[in-house]
Amino acid sequence: MTAEFYRVEPSARTSWRLAVLMGANTRTYKFALGSALLEYAAQDRTEVMLDELAVPYAMGLVAHLAEAPQAPAGSALGESDFLTVAQQEAEESARLGRPTERLLHAAVRSMPAMVMQKFHNLGGGTETAHRFYELAGSSRKRIVRLTPDLRQVARSEQAAGLRTELGARWSIVESSFAAGVGRSLVAEGVAVDWATLKITDKHRRRSVTGVADALIGFQHGRCLICFAPITSDDKIAVDHVFPHSLMRRFGDVSGWHGPDLDVIWNLAPAHETCNSVKSDRFPTPEELHRLAQRNEAILQSPHPLKKTLQLTLRSTGYSGGPGQWSHFLRQVQAACD
Repeated sequence: MTAEFYRVEPSARTSWRLAVLMGANTRTYKFALGSALLEYAAQDRTEVMLDELAVPYAMGLVAHLAEAPQAPAGSALGESDFLTVAQQEAEESARLGRPTERLLHAAVRSMPAMVMQKFHNLGGGTETAHRFYELAGSSRKRIVRLTPDLRQVARSEQAAGLRTELGARWSIVESSFAAGVGRSLVAEGVAVDWATLKITDKHRRRSVTGVADALIGFQHGRCLICFAPITSDDKIAVDHVFPHSLMRRFGDVSGWHGPDLDVIWNLAPAHETCNSVKSDRFPTPEELHRLAQRNEAILQSPHPLKKTLQLTLRSTGYSGGPGQWSHFLRQVQAACD
């Protein structure tokens, strides 16, 4: 299904989204590296010294360590593990506003053999169709060459959105690592707080990230209704693809025999104007096709969004595996008749 996601929009931007949204995560290093790469590529830099790239990489992790764990709870971290060093040096680095010498040295030493080898990797031994950097130079003076594809991504009309998507995915992954909250997210999926339009754990103990920010990348940064790109200049709404008014139409929630319409599977970022015009109408065949593709893409991502959609499918008799969303949506349509 990652191949299907790429076929919808075969571009460097889609390869970037595959790396960020669908790669496996046992640490959050990928997000720190992605953020640092976007920062320098946005300046149209063609190369950067590794020790220069390591500064925003390390400081990104320092900032996130102050808020949440960057590895699963209970992970065995050796004394020389980069994350151990980052934890030990985080307070002083934050005070200085830059990584300590020890932290910078640890980042430069670990990045080439660790996160930079794995950034382009997808599941099943595959890689993204585009590469975003190359390492060159000697071990003493490593150079990171930023590819034209990366610079195109970082300077595109969706660049701001890609940075937001990365931040949202980082928040989701680190929340799944947190003891208690993380177990809830992985086992039970996520809920939506409609007062804030934030994703939370089912027990509302932690606000994770915005609904639109978490979902829009799986729609290729596009409005589900008109399928035009959503840019930083656009106002965004979260659309109920099957209108919430169906609940009222059937008298009350207990009179509605379909699945819950207030959860992730039925929510889609859209232009505010498109959402306003759509109002309470039923989705078109094109919108349902896009929704099925979007939800299939989420099933290829790691927990907890994946778990949320699996639970939705299983609650209506499906196994929760790939390839079932078109059938599920037809079943919802039938419940509307």
